[in-house]
Amino acid sequence: MRILIADDEPLARDRLRRLLAALPDCELCGEAATGREALQRAEATRPDLVLLDIRMPDMDGLEAARALAASRCPPAVVFTTAYDEHALAAFDACAADFLVKPIRRERLAAALDKARRLTRLQARAMGAAPAGGRSHLLVRSRQGSELVPIATVRYFRADHKYVVARTAEREWLIEDSLKSLERELGDRLLRVHRNALVQRAYLRGIERDAGGRVWVRVADCEERLEVSRRHLPALKRWLAQAAAP
Repeated sequence: MRILIADDEPLARDRLRRLLAALPDCELCGEAATGREALQRAEATRPDLVLLDIRMPDMDGLEAARALAASRCPPAVVFTTAYDEHALAAFDACAADFLVKPIRRERLAAALDKARRLTRLQARAMGAAPAGGRSHLLVRSRQGSELVPIATVRYFRADHKYVVARTAEREWLIEDSLKSLERELGDRLLRVHRNALVQRAYLRGIERDAGGRVWVRVADCEERLEVSRRHLPALKRWLAQAAAP
């Protein structure tokens, strides 16, 4: 794994350098002292992973991480900082992990393992990504960051401040809003309620209960989703078109 260290403190860079030298399968490909320099070095060296401090001059680590994520070959990012109050912001920037200084060798090794898994998933996703949009969702689990193929998601449902992405096997919490998902994936999704979007490919029909409420059936899901009166006509039209020879 090719690793770039970005930290404005020379002693911190030195410590990380020594820790990495003691770990297997780690190649240091460069160092940077600012966020802007980190972007330049990443463009030149194409690291698999950036160990990125958050508080740096010129451009902080969070801003640099967002820029790295938008680059042609985005590396995995592990944040390193003395301030653990930045943890939530770090994961909002899709970090593979978050390390609080002073960094221990065992904790660094665990973070690198997470980053390796994410890097492999990203590589597969890039090979399958359709033009003009994502092919995968970046989600968080107990094992770290993972990529879930959008094609496997049956529906998206708003649940308080999060959105649930439902596959045949399980539910994932994601931070995309329904509005942003509909804007990005509109041709693949159909809104059935203000709180639910269903992938058209998995729509299987509608049914009405004794109380007059309408529900949509979704492939591979026992749970039904309620259909609002506002969105029922469009759903009926689409189901009729899909059933036409």
